[in-house]
Amino acid sequence: MEEHVSDTDAIAEFIEAACVPLDAAHVSGGIERANEILARHPGLPERSIHVAAALGDDERVRGFIAADAASATEKGGPRDWDPLTHLCFSRYLRLDATRSGGFERAARALLDAGANANTGWMEPGHHPHAQWESALYGAAGVAHHPGVTRLLLEHGADPNDDEVGYHTPESYDNRVMQLLLATGRLTGDTLSMMLVRKHDWHDEAGVRLLLAHGIDLNQPRAHGWSPLRHAILRDNALPIIELLLDHGADPAGETNGVSATALAAWRGRGDVLALIERRGLPPALAGVDRLVAACAMDRPGEIRAIVADEPDLARIAKVHGGALLAQFAGNGNTAGAARLLELEIDVNARWAEGDGYFGVARDSTALHVAAWRARPDTVRLLVARGAEVNARDAAGRTPLMLAVLATVDSYWTDRRSPDSVAALLAAGASPAGVRYPSGYAEVDALLAPHLP
Repeated sequence: MEEHVSDTDAIAEFIEAACVPLDAAHVSGGIERANEILARHPGLPERSIHVAAALGDDERVRGFIAADAASATEKGGPRDWDPLTHLCFSRYLRLDATRSGGFERAARALLDAGANANTGWMEPGHHPHAQWESALYGAAGVAHHPGVTRLLLEHGADPNDDEVGYHTPESYDNRVMQLLLATGRLTGDTLSMMLVRKHDWHDEAGVRLLLAHGIDLNQPRAHGWSPLRHAILRDNALPIIELLLDHGADPAGETNGVSATALAAWRGRGDVLALIERRGLPPALAGVDRLVAACAMDRPGEIRAIVADEPDLARIAKVHGGALLAQFAGNGNTAGAARLLELEIDVNARWAEGDGYFGVARDSTALHVAAWRARPDTVRLLVARGAEVNARDAAGRTPLMLAVLATVDSYWTDRRSPDSVAALLAAGASPAGVRYPSGYAEVDALLAPHLP
């Protein structure tokens, strides 16, 4: 039985619950609240084409259009959106697969009745500036819905919208991205942006798809991103780096004065440097970059020769020791980390800025990073070299807290093991504040004797 409230209030309440949030990530939230409102007001889809569109209720959408063709483009609801915008930014489109067919039929009805495939809304609160949020972004970049995306593209939606290019790759299901590629209308900038975002997702299959479309990997782009440099910055696996080199990426190419090769050295990617060398592209590095690369590749003789020839380089490396050691640790370059320590870099040096992408807080030590990124061999090395096992990062977390969390709630659970936890406990790490039970039996068995 419906509550006695005005249609306008009930419609507004439903739409705010059913459509993407305006004060949080557009992919956040669920449909539970919207379902509760609909249960109290089951007649709402009959009273508003905007509600019907947000539900993918194609029968009612067609009924509204039959009664008044202008309703297909009429704006309404609390956000003053047209029906197609409500449809494309509906949480139901993203979360309720049972309504998928209805959404496609409703979208077709609206487009056939004159709805603009390039409709959308301006989000004034978008950082760093107001942003046009197109219907195609809603369908392709938020909901990742192939059917509605296809319809919009067939009706002329612009696939080169920045939000579309940036957010569509945020999935390992590449069907929607393939639809954009099939249009043949993507610009070089859009393709490059999509490739860079696939490096954020470490998606080798997606990278292969994009590279098949002839992206010039060395041409400067509007956003200043170099795919190879970004792949290294995001610690992509060696097969992805190899793909980029196969397609002509130049490791000597610079972005903001830093080459991809130099970045690989500072990230501790000895494997990448060795790959570049095998390709006959020896690292053209000088100064401290050359010393760091020798550490990353575990070449003690070369390190000694460089330091003997230019003693100041070791001092420069020590100035950046916190960041260097942490990045080597994060990539599991245990031998390289040992070489850095031989340069008298402090094992407890702090990485002042951390790495927000990888969830590394400010003022982390290398031990924090190795524990968080499931690198037990590096954890053991750092502990043996005197790392403070109870040090806290800027978020108040200890290496043990992070080692436990990494086994149950991280990107790296596929390589989880109890080894880092065991090494830290053996070295006297305090279990205070550790997630327990963690949900990983082997870790919980290690922790149990150390808890009150």
